[in-house]
Amino acid sequence: MAKRGGFPGGMPGNMNNLMKQAQKMQRQMEEAQKELEEKEVTAAAGGGAVEVTVSGKREVTKVKLSEEVVDPDDIEMLEDLIMAATNEALRQIEEASADSMSKITGGMGGLGGLPF
Repeated sequence: MAKRGGFPGGMPGNMNNLMKQAQKMQRQMEEAQKELEEKEVTAAAGGGAVEVTVSGKREVTKVKLSEEVVDPDDIEMLEDLIMAATNEALRQIEEASADSMSKITGGMGGLGGLPF
């Protein structure tokens, strides 16, 4: 007598549960992404002489410079400080994104450990 429903090999009903879990995870990921996009991080360089704020959308939203760091004879130092602060702010946003997704997927790689 043939098995009713499910997949060959004996997975009746499990596919529905898997689909529900995947849909729940997708909703959670969308919510987390929206929260992350609204987040901003600020990173400093040069002891706070340069501050850069980056949004969760990975856009620079603010650059703040202390007067003492603006030296027309040393533009290269200012450029380096802006670059360092920007890279740190982007690293912090990336870390926040990874932490957020890790909470949803339970720390498993990919899409919750799915093989695709």
